[in-house]
Amino acid sequence: MFHVSPEGDDSWPGSAERPFRTLERARSAARETHGGTVVLRGGTHVLTRTFELTEADSGTVYQAYGHGTASAEEVVLSGGRSISGWRERDGVWLAEVGDLETRQLYVDGRRAARASVPGLPGAASATPEGYVTDSPEPRGWRDAEFVHRGVYPWTEARLPMAGAAADGDRTVITMAQPGFGWATELYNSTWDGATSRGPGLPTAIENEPSFLREPGTFVLDRSRPGGHVLRYLPLPGEDPAVTSVVAPVLETLVRVTGAREVAFLGLVFADATWSRPGRPEGFVHYHGSGYYEGGGVETAVLGEGASVTYPTDSVTIPACVRFEDASGVKIEGCRFTRFGASGLGVSGGDGLTVRGCEFDTLSAGGIVVSGSRATLVEDNRVRRVGLEFSGSPGIAVTDTQGCVVAHNEVTEVPHCGIVAGPGEGTRILRNLTVDTMRVLADGGGVYLSGPQSGGAEVRGNVIMDTRTPYNFGLYLDYGANGVTVEENVVMRADNTSVLHVGPPLEDVVFRGNFWDADPLGHDDPPGGVTYEGNVTLADERELNAATESIRSRAGLLSRRG
Repeated sequence: MFHVSPEGDDSWPGSAERPFRTLERARSAARETHGGTVVLRGGTHVLTRTFELTEADSGTVYQAYGHGTASAEEVVLSGGRSISGWRERDGVWLAEVGDLETRQLYVDGRRAARASVPGLPGAASATPEGYVTDSPEPRGWRDAEFVHRGVYPWTEARLPMAGAAADGDRTVITMAQPGFGWATELYNSTWDGATSRGPGLPTAIENEPSFLREPGTFVLDRSRPGGHVLRYLPLPGEDPAVTSVVAPVLETLVRVTGAREVAFLGLVFADATWSRPGRPEGFVHYHGSGYYEGGGVETAVLGEGASVTYPTDSVTIPACVRFEDASGVKIEGCRFTRFGASGLGVSGGDGLTVRGCEFDTLSAGGIVVSGSRATLVEDNRVRRVGLEFSGSPGIAVTDTQGCVVAHNEVTEVPHCGIVAGPGEGTRILRNLTVDTMRVLADGGGVYLSGPQSGGAEVRGNVIMDTRTPYNFGLYLDYGANGVTVEENVVMRADNTSVLHVGPPLEDVVFRGNFWDADPLGHDDPPGGVTYEGNVTLADERELNAATESIRSRAGLLSRRG
């Protein structure tokens, strides 16, 4: 057993009395003994580079001191940098931060918002290269980022500006390439006979010093290469001499590749970022955690007079803690917080368990699993995610075999709560989703998309308060097949569910579910859907009484007596 403490020393033997200082030193010691346990003492362990584990680290456990007991210490693995050396000008704090690239800032642990305004000033219109407006204001903007919410009901793009110049009484805004060109290529639709092309006018604009009007907001001014300036407008009572300000620096906090039987127990992973959306490529979002990087688009016909273009291929938002082709991994009692991308990413591998963890204050999704076998995601709480990339689901699994998502609680998310893409034997069991679809539309508290094999199950889930118009609390889409949907409770959604989608559902059974409104198409199920024994109770008290047993078994196991 080896010990690590922020007050330790790497020249010491790593004992409880004389612990190591860094995780790298403990990793080296554990490799010499072919595994073992590394105990981390309380405090913040600042990582200046990604902590990497490989096959050579198989059999190693990293755990907080006292994990599982009342005396457990809080251990934070942070990829952040404390900002100091502030000076004040006109009520704004300024700090020289060199070449720092970050899109987030945390002030006494609170996520500060980037300064923003609601769209372009003046009378504005789009051009092939950007925009034109009769307002002179954008001529002084230096590093602004345009936000395009709802180009499609399920999208939110982010595109940086390249520059602005006067053209007589007009201001001509040029957008950065290739991002703006990709957006023009991707976003093409026809609705009710009206055709639109490109991202349209921005719904908000962020990260320009002149936008610093709301206390508690910040801007990273990158107009001087290598001499970036962080600007923060403080809240009343904040003092630069005592207020803690942390900017996340690392993009990947921890990466585990090819290791077997490793574990992380009781740790807090915090303060990581993702800088790519601020580059000229921008963030050309399409759906969920996917975004477009060129490569061509295709057209989906949604009905007479309705079509959208979609990418032939897309890229997934990365996670700040990643497990790649690892097996037998255990992640228990951990917290993932203050990230600029997704929390935990699992790709490939088998036998990974994520249990009893917390995911909160994340720019993108909580848990993203792809291409793995026998992954168990159980008893986790996911909330306040998708704070920057609004299409991000709380939990997403795709191309998996035998994946189980059970007894999780997902709340306060901007789009889908739990998403399952094509897979084999996926089981979504007894989860609780509340307050999903808060920002974007066309999704659900539980959303299953594409073909399944091996008998997928969606059973015993409670889905409440699916926000925004145009959603389905429990949503099967894109030709889902081989799915049993049984004993779920859906209430307070725009629509509880839908039976007619394109491509059509095949070999899908809806049985014994409870709703407060009939699903769309319940009175005329398509040939591939069996709809039997389901109960609709519009009165909430009657619905609650009839579903007490289902509701009592859904959600977190750890909250039960």
